[in-house]
This record gives sequence, C-alpha cells and structure tokens, in this order.
Amino acid sequence: MTFLGSESLMTALGFSPEAGRLYERVLLHSGEPLATVAEGLGVSAGELVRQLVPLVDQQVVRLDGDAGDVTVCVLSPADAVAQMITQTAAGAAQAHTRLQEIAAAMPYLAGRAAAPAGGAFAQRQPLDGEVVTGSAEPGTITAVLEQTVGDVMWLRPDQFVIEFEDEMAAWIRNAVAAGRRVRGIYALRAMQEAPTVLAHRVRVGEEVRVLPELPTRLLVVGTSLAAMPEPLGLASTPSTVVRQRGVVEALGLWFEEMWARAAPVGDVTLAPDDGRRFLLEQLAAGAQDEQMARRLGVSLRTVRRRVAELMQELGAGSRFQAGVEATRRGWI
Repeated sequence: MTFLGSESLMTALGFSPEAGRLYERVLLHSGEPLATVAEGLGVSAGELVRQLVPLVDQQVVRLDGDAGDVTVCVLSPADAVAQMITQTAAGAAQAHTRLQEIAAAMPYLAGRAAAPAGGAFAQRQPLDGEVVTGSAEPGTITAVLEQTVGDVMWLRPDQFVIEFEDEMAAWIRNAVAAGRRVRGIYALRAMQEAPTVLAHRVRVGEEVRVLPELPTRLLVVGTSLAAMPEPLGLASTPSTVVRQRGVVEALGLWFEEMWARAAPVGDVTLAPDDGRRFLLEQLAAGAQDEQMARRLGVSLRTVRRRVAELMQELGAGSRFQAGVEATRRGWI
C-alpha cells in the first residue's frame, strides 16, 4: 500500500526526492522499533538513522526511546504540513524582526554617503592590486611565488587534486629547503577524499591542518601578496591579486586565526562500529548535543556520556579534535 502523492507532497515542502521516498516507506512503519524498520528496508539501524536526518531535523520523524529501545514515529501527511507551516511562520517572524533591524541602520548609511569629500580623507590613492583572469597553470603560480619572499599560507577548501600536483609539490620541497615556511589549511573531507595528496604535501615539507569547512580559497605570501577568488569562494578565475601591505597583513592575520583553530593531520588507522561512527561524524560536523540526541533517538544524557567516552578513547581535548582524530585514524 502506498500513500498517493506523498512523495510530491514532501518535495513540495522542500525535501529531496530521496527524503520524500523514504518518508513514504517509513510512514507505513510508524510506531515500530528502529531495528524492525531498518530490517524491513534492508539497511542497518545506523544507516537508517543517517538517511532519516533531513526528516528528523524538520521534526517530521521522531526517534523516541533510549539506547537499543528506539521507536520510529512518523507524522501523517496532514500533520507534516502543519509542522512545516509552524516552522515557516516562526522563521518568517524572525526574518521580519531582522529586516526591521536592518531598516533602522539605513539612516547611518545615508549619513555616511552625505559626508563631505574634503577633510582627513581628501587625499586618495588606488590600492595596489588587480583582478586577473585565465587558468592557473603551474608555471604561472610558481613564477608568482618565486618573485616574492616570506612564508606561504593557503586555504584549500576543495582543490585536493590538481593536474599539476607534482609540480607544486616540487616547488614546495625546494621552498622549504630554502628556509621558507609553507602552511596549508584544508577542509576536513580532504582526509577522506584525498589522503594521498595530504600525505604527499606533508612529505615534501608543507605543514597541513584541517577545519570542518573553509569559506574560500586564499593564498597569502608574507606581507607582499595575497590572491583570492573574485568574488570570494571556490572559483579559480577571476582572481583578485593584492599587494597593498595593510590588506595583505590583515589576510595573514585572518589565516593565523584559522590556523590556531585548525587541527594537524597524521596517519590513518581502524574503524569503529556504525553507532560510534555516526556519533563521530556528527562531532566532526559540529552538531549540537540536542541534534545528536534527536537523530540517534537517545537521551541528551546518553549522548553526553558517549561523547565523553569517545573523547577519552581518542585522547582528544575538544569535540572537534575528537572528530579530527577519528578521521585521522580512518574511523569516519
């Protein structure tokens, strides 16, 4: 038996087609134990919990109970619509409040625009830099680096594998041998998607750290040059190249702040069971205790106990470090 139109209903509410199909299937098993529903769908309990995350986050599906006694509770289509209306109304109220706050700031902006052209800022000079286009070939990049001095710092959110990785690695090896420090911060997923690239960079002397997410690509060379996408993001071209020292120093300070929060990487080892792996994935993604409890269908106290046990096992001083260490060992 299927519920006619339930998939189109869920996608109309903003869910993916996959989430819509999953909703239709678990709706038939509302009130049954998690293990029974997972078995009926041909997946493990941990895998089903992962698949249900979008529906649980919107409170269309609840995982009630604790530990091994978890029940899957699914809202009817009518109740699901009512739930989404309630959430949307709350979001609209928050947006309205925020718009009022922004509107209140407009007179200050107008006051700035009306400021006289003379005074302390009457003497103006253009910033030293330009916007450039064209592909980033290895010869171009290494030529720019060789014409500068100072340490090299870059954010690499997505370019884990590039066609000229060997050429760049050779330049890094020579730069480090010449006394230049080369540091890179990567997105955490690089440890799963491109571990050989990270290992190669470490071997040639690059200092590598990771953060859960990075907002943009960035290159900073000492206090002489900075390059970033225009606009900021993951595009390779066009790029803004800045040589204005104050701007370069500011970007360098931003990199240092991120470097201090990032975690170093190392070698990879063995994986845990599905339940612990899911908990570790949530830690690495920065999920809150309440979110993890809802997604796992356990109490808040149970989540905190399990997190404390995992941190002790991994020898981690923070939850993010626990996620990084688990990734380093190959657990997630």
